[in-house]
Amino acid sequence: MTVLEDSPAWQKLEQYGEDAQHISISDLFERSPKRADDFALTCDGLYFDYAKTSITEKARKSLYALAKAQNIDGAKKAMFAGEHINNTEDRAVLHVALRAPQSAQYMVDGRNVSDDIHATLDAMARLCDDVHSGKWRGHNGQKIDTIVHIGIGGSDLGPYMVCDALKPFVKDGMNIHFVSNVDGAALQNVLQMINAESTLFLIASKSFTTEETLKNATSARQWFLDASKASEDDIAKHFVAMTVNKIAAIDFGIDSDNIFPFGDYVGGRFSLWSSIGLPIALYLGFENFRALLDGAHAMDEHFRSTPIEKNLPIHLALVGIWHRNFCDYETLAILPYAQDLQHFPAYLQQTDMESNGKEIDRYGRALPYGTGPVVFGASGTNGQHAFYQHIHQSKAVTPCEFIAVKAPLSRLNGHHNALLSHVVAQSRALMIGSKDGEALSHPEKYFAGNRPSTTLIIDALTPFALGQVLALYEHKIFVQGHIWGLNSFDQPGVQLGKILAKEIATAIDSAAPHKSSQYPLDPSSARILSYLFEE
Repeated sequence: MTVLEDSPAWQKLEQYGEDAQHISISDLFERSPKRADDFALTCDGLYFDYAKTSITEKARKSLYALAKAQNIDGAKKAMFAGEHINNTEDRAVLHVALRAPQSAQYMVDGRNVSDDIHATLDAMARLCDDVHSGKWRGHNGQKIDTIVHIGIGGSDLGPYMVCDALKPFVKDGMNIHFVSNVDGAALQNVLQMINAESTLFLIASKSFTTEETLKNATSARQWFLDASKASEDDIAKHFVAMTVNKIAAIDFGIDSDNIFPFGDYVGGRFSLWSSIGLPIALYLGFENFRALLDGAHAMDEHFRSTPIEKNLPIHLALVGIWHRNFCDYETLAILPYAQDLQHFPAYLQQTDMESNGKEIDRYGRALPYGTGPVVFGASGTNGQHAFYQHIHQSKAVTPCEFIAVKAPLSRLNGHHNALLSHVVAQSRALMIGSKDGEALSHPEKYFAGNRPSTTLIIDALTPFALGQVLALYEHKIFVQGHIWGLNSFDQPGVQLGKILAKEIATAIDSAAPHKSSQYPLDPSSARILSYLFEE
């Protein structure tokens, strides 16, 4: 792999990027009548259109050349082979193994982990069957009808988003609540709505040391004991853990039989496929969780075996690199025109920005080019009445990724057609802008258009299809991170914040001055603390 900015393909793309400033996207369709066909891909129920971008045929060929020069095929092989591509933490990155059939071999340090993965899946399936059938009951014999999932970050956003997106598939009327914020109001609001004696608490933490999760879990445990007048022994019927650190979970008071492990080769923001996905399986039924895994595995196989020119995740990644590095666009809007995908932008915001929001490459080099964009978004048409004005007319150009579902999510007449008309209209309006004639009489209404967008269409929002889409974006992030030279699987900035928070919390609890030889408290922070805790 060459230094990125020294690559001949990169240097060509820099020139094409300068040329693109003088290109009208609308004109590209006139130059190439087949552009709509040539700049679209299909993949097993997914349709991806990137014709409404400034990528020309020459630029596309150079993007392919860039991916090849940076050895994307070699990077894929290394990940699927279980090599320690997370170099800063010296770990393999094998979330793809979590959704593969048991017959597939995935090696980590010379050991096939497939048997462990499927042993956990079998245990999850048994728990789901026991809960749904009524075999597993609360300590006083009540059937479990409510799940409370306690986690944060990757242990929360993924399961929360999937459960909301697939709520039409809910199993046996199960109720579910998610608690992530350490603000006590988050937990208290949920506890006020539930019956302790028919609730199963799921505690999700890879390390089982996450401060927010443990504080919420400890308070939930005490509330359960008080509200149901239960004993410590009764916790076994109401608390389950998903973690790598089994000993810590046992010390917390969770029965060893109620602990569902996963390997340290699974990063938090890529963990919903592991036992962290237990709330998905309990809420939707294990068969639907299995379909979610199958959809992701299908995308894994497409990504693994399809040439660059037809590879959907690689195309999504290269479009993003074109916009970030050669058009100098710093933001990316994720716009799902499906209410059930309302939490997808927040999920993707973490997955993308925590992975590739870095200015130092995997070898410690300060990078001279931009990396991960600022990701934001909202469901359409809500977003149209919130921030689309900025997207249409601001001096800052924001590429948009529209997502639409072909099959309606409701049976209400006319709603789906109206929704789909908006998604097509918005991508078209971004491209063509307002009419010159109108600008003559109302210049304040004129805007030039020429704003880029892509459109991803999902045939139907099923567990299988959602699995495909989530894996699609995971691989997009991996490809971009590899081309930029990043380790997309660590988060040192996040870790520093955790260290400082623990030091400050210790000082507050002990009423002692905050002292740290490595991170002394600055005057501003000291004054803020003084104001917050003064009598």
